[in-house]
Amino acid sequence: MSDGPNTIKLFESQQIRSEWDAEAEQWWFSIVDVVATLTESVDATAYWRKLKQRLKAEGNETVTNCHGLKMRAADGKLRMTDVANTEQLLRLIQSIPSRKAEPFKLWLAEVGNQRLNQLQDPELSIEQAMQDYKRLGYSDNWINQRLKSIEIRKELTDEWKKHGLQEGGEFAFLTDVIYQTWAGKSAREYKQFKGLKKENLRDNMTNKELVMTMLAELSTKEISEALNPKTLPEHEDVAKRGGGVAKEAKLKLEAETGKPVVSQQNAKGLRLSNKDDGKND
Repeated sequence: MSDGPNTIKLFESQQIRSEWDAEAEQWWFSIVDVVATLTESVDATAYWRKLKQRLKAEGNETVTNCHGLKMRAADGKLRMTDVANTEQLLRLIQSIPSRKAEPFKLWLAEVGNQRLNQLQDPELSIEQAMQDYKRLGYSDNWINQRLKSIEIRKELTDEWKKHGLQEGGEFAFLTDVIYQTWAGKSAREYKQFKGLKKENLRDNMTNKELVMTMLAELSTKEISEALNPKTLPEHEDVAKRGGGVAKEAKLKLEAETGKPVVSQQNAKGLRLSNKDDGKND
């Protein structure tokens, strides 16, 4: 299921056992390790057992949905351990009375308030995205491309929603068709090619890759509006045709430049490149 045992530093640099689930593309964290760090309990396992019983009695869905995973214990043996994904973990933290948990609770409250404001004024979401990308070190040119790609993606998904397609499975399937057609890789294969795990694929694309993705999705939307597909297979055909427009542009550009469009460069490389460009100004 995973690439192997890992430890991630959380909560004042304490080691939390974690596993990357490549299939689900998410991290799983040892709940007992988090409890031990937040509560400084002499018996974190017993503490978690009692907390779990209380939360279950209250009908807490987060606890109900938590599952077990074999992780390496202090004695070196693999033992079944209760784990939570990022969302579940943040919910559980809110149930633990601890001064160490307070910064996370305050952060969650702040994020929740920001999200409510953004829902009332979508322009705030764009401004926040620009600030976030700038803080991460992306160039202004890349940020402009990325924000435009978000707009085009939304236009496509709105078109899919209009035809009654379901977010999640059907959206992911059609997105894979588009990627597979123009880039020769599914979204998962593309991420693996770039050495990514949970990271957003488009946040790790070069300008050329973003442009090709935008062309593919814009073309898919335009063709869908022209043909008005009714069934999923018809939408699949439209996605292939839209991706095909970008594929032709990709092949033409590669033939003219002798350089591949699909790149292993990821966000780290993009940001480092931006810093180097700044030094040369």
